[in-house]
Amino acid sequence: MIVIYDLMNEGEANLTDADIEKLRILTVATEKFEDEVLGLKPVKQPDSISDVLELFMFEHKISQAKLADELGIGKPKLSQILTGKRKPDISFIKAIYNKLKIDPKFILDHI
Repeated sequence: MIVIYDLMNEGEANLTDADIEKLRILTVATEKFEDEVLGLKPVKQPDSISDVLELFMFEHKISQAKLADELGIGKPKLSQILTGKRKPDISFIKAIYNKLKIDPKFILDHI
């Protein structure tokens, strides 16, 4: 990894063809090691509004209650939306867009 970082720090314009090939070989080997030995998998991207909110709570280390307060909605309402028992309404959609800066296209595609 040190060699990879050293080559990357040189800047692409300063690398020789041999350096570029060495960097390519090392990065392929590193990816293979991570996949096969460490068992690292690509991070799953959220595919629902609930997933985005769960990820937000995890990343910011906040509870559902705290998120509900930040969004200005009731705790039961947030819980019901997260569990799929209730559909998001306009006030909820506005809150997640305005307060959490969730991409509006993502919101529209997933309601």
